[in-house]
Amino acid sequence: MVKKRPIAVDLFAGAGGMTLGFEQAGFDILASVEIDPIHCAIHKFNFPFWTVLCKSVEDITGKEIRNSSQIHNQEIDVVFGGPPCQGFSLMGKRSFDDPRNSLVFHFIRLVLELQPKFFVIENVKGMTVGKHKEFIGEIIDKFENNGYKVNHTYQVLNAANYGVPQNRERLFLLGCRQDLELPNYPEKITFSNQKSPTVWEALQDLPAIESYPELSQQDWVFAEFGQPSNYAKKLRNLTIEKNNYSYQRQYDHKLLTSSLRTNHSPESMERFASTPHGKIEKISRFHKLDPDGLCNTLRAGTPSNKGAFTSPRPIHPFIPRCITVREAARLHSYPDWFRFHPTKWHGFRQIGNSVPPLLAQAVAEEIIKSLGIEPSQTKCVKELGDISLLTLDMSEAAKYFGVSRHVIEPRTRKK
Repeated sequence: MVKKRPIAVDLFAGAGGMTLGFEQAGFDILASVEIDPIHCAIHKFNFPFWTVLCKSVEDITGKEIRNSSQIHNQEIDVVFGGPPCQGFSLMGKRSFDDPRNSLVFHFIRLVLELQPKFFVIENVKGMTVGKHKEFIGEIIDKFENNGYKVNHTYQVLNAANYGVPQNRERLFLLGCRQDLELPNYPEKITFSNQKSPTVWEALQDLPAIESYPELSQQDWVFAEFGQPSNYAKKLRNLTIEKNNYSYQRQYDHKLLTSSLRTNHSPESMERFASTPHGKIEKISRFHKLDPDGLCNTLRAGTPSNKGAFTSPRPIHPFIPRCITVREAARLHSYPDWFRFHPTKWHGFRQIGNSVPPLLAQAVAEEIIKSLGIEPSQTKCVKELGDISLLTLDMSEAAKYFGVSRHVIEPRTRKK
């Protein structure tokens, strides 16, 4: 008899960092909700065997999530997601009544409609600062007045403590139905005297993109990879970790993807080369990666209606250029089979907006323990989705999912 995997729903799914992390812990994420059609297309490519619903959480009901996916009347084990709360970001202004934070309440509404055993809210560290604690209190009250309990000693977790070569701090709120026991927060993982793999352990085996002229025109090439670190072996699927319960994907190990080259001026390259490791290059304000250290927090850049600015990308530790989307994916703990949109702007946005899969997996493992489930590895190998999903622009992606191409407000250009 096949042991049934627990069921999850991802709200605010993006490209699928949390979906992948929960899959790796042993969950089947039968429904993911995401408003951005381009993110939906990438999500559908990487998880073609589950349902992605291209809608705003404001316009969807729990009933619709159930009926539009394989869930139907099954009990849901966990609902998770990171409601965008730009109003709380430490990078921007803080406003208690910022309308951009209303999406949190739609997350609560959908949890109450779907009635999962557990829920996980991921958010920016800024939510724990000053007056925002009152807002967290409001969230907790709303749940506790509606049949759920929440761990009041909420924690900010750093991805670097869970096997990710990046300093990235995020708040996690964990809750469960009143009849269940609250899950624990994951213990920090340590690796033989160091807390996480280094930048160079993440990047050392990747082919030098400078050797492949075709990467000036496309984001993929069949290439020669170098000697991988133990961390890179995991991401290349050369070794399968004992605690990785995800479905293996069918892909060619010689394929290098998400590696479109950037043309830098000779002056920029000279400045990049002369910047010491771990320091900020003075003109561009880009951070140069220290090969023996951790990556700084990878950020998403601004959406199209806020100018479509590309986030500052780190400088490669040894080559005078910014890192590629694939290099960023390695520093974020995405496996090499996972594809992103071929444009650098969308690709970096998809990574910078996402929870590193290994961090999500650490949290998900605690939910699995609370469920009393012992997951087992599956021999099932899944095919990835239709390759055409990767290259859709906004209009094409919106048409594919049957939504307005203005669902994400277009960029307003200055006249």
